[in-house]
Amino acid sequence: MQDAPPGHNLPEFAVSELATAIRRTLEGEFGRIRVRGEITELKRYPSGHIYLSLKDENAKLAAVIWKSAVPRLGLAPENGVEVIATGKLTTYADRSTYQLQIERLEYAGEGALLARIEALRKKLSAEGLFEAARKRPLPRIPRVIGIVTSPRGAVIRDILHRLADRFPREVLVWPVAVQGNGAAEQIAAAIDGFNALPEDGAIPRPDLLIVARGGGSLEDLMAFNDEAVVRAAAASAIPLISAVGHETDTTLIDFAADMRAPTPTAAAELAVPVRVDLIRHLDQVRARASSAIARIVNERRLRLERAERFIPDLPALIAAAQQRLDDRSARLDAAIVALLATRRHALDRSAARLPHPRETIAGKRAALDLVSHRLDDRVARALAAAAARLGALSPRLDAVSYQSVLARGFALVTDATGHAVTSAHAVTPGKRLGLRFADGEARVIAEGGPSRRTKDTPVQETLL
Repeated sequence: MQDAPPGHNLPEFAVSELATAIRRTLEGEFGRIRVRGEITELKRYPSGHIYLSLKDENAKLAAVIWKSAVPRLGLAPENGVEVIATGKLTTYADRSTYQLQIERLEYAGEGALLARIEALRKKLSAEGLFEAARKRPLPRIPRVIGIVTSPRGAVIRDILHRLADRFPREVLVWPVAVQGNGAAEQIAAAIDGFNALPEDGAIPRPDLLIVARGGGSLEDLMAFNDEAVVRAAAASAIPLISAVGHETDTTLIDFAADMRAPTPTAAAELAVPVRVDLIRHLDQVRARASSAIARIVNERRLRLERAERFIPDLPALIAAAQQRLDDRSARLDAAIVALLATRRHALDRSAARLPHPRETIAGKRAALDLVSHRLDDRVARALAAAAARLGALSPRLDAVSYQSVLARGFALVTDATGHAVTSAHAVTPGKRLGLRFADGEARVIAEGGPSRRTKDTPVQETLL
């Protein structure tokens, strides 16, 4: 008989049966657990599921967050953040691995929270969201105050009570959750919603915003360290007061707000002045102004009185001036009469010394006659000299005259129209010509054959 192989009596399992057995063992042994580790290998898929790993110095655990659990996580997972994950341990048979199905995430203590807050603070500060130049001054007396806080609790009652005591104003409350899931989104939406109100709408647009909540742990105040809340506060066109927690608590919204109040009650005190103190101050200012005006009026009156003593009697000055004017007028009239008389007498003396006009005219006529005789003599001498010169030139002119040329044997040839013929080529056989001599004229008819030319001079043979 052949011996049976060792382990022949061990049970046999299918792969799926073994995977199911392992899964039951893991889920039954551990159930719901809390695991602390640093998030790594974070991947978000289009399906909405999130896959990641949790690691520490010695090991790494695969984890998954189903789409249905994402809204209830409590925080947005990020690589490098140390968290405490709550869920159940299970297996993934297709890859023979085990993984943690995460249902909730928490920051692993204040150290992790503070590191995350500090990283976000540096990021937003580098973008300039915390610059002092961005901060707006608060209105002196706001007409409407908007408050973003929880509608329940002591915070809203303290703010409203302090506003009523100091300076009653119209208040609009936008109720929000101040901690837990969705708190940050509600706070950011409230700030944006107040800014979106039209200035002349049915709901009045606030002149000032207060974002407030009471004290709490660092985890309780995390909504006010959310990036969306900080950006909404920095982008608010309405001046904003941050009043989150107690005086020692600091959140990122405090850096982005236009003013930080140590407590919600202090925020109400920063928002409005004390009405009674303001009225008392106005009364004091009014009294000081009245006293100053009275003092100035009294000083001006005394100055006028002192100046009045140095002012002469104006009616007397005017009367004296009028008298001087009348005297000057009378003296001027007399001076004018005397001046006219003096001028008339001087004219009479001058007229006596002047010659009679007829005498002047006779003298001028005699002088003119003398000049005329002299001019006639000069003209006669000039004409005689010109006649002598012409007489000397006459023989020369006769020697070169037209008649003298004809007398020397020359003749002037003309055509039938009387125009001079100056070229032999212009004479043709049978043409009538006129010959003018010194003692008369003769008419001839040209005859002859063709012309003959020599080398130098054209010659026309003509029979007369």
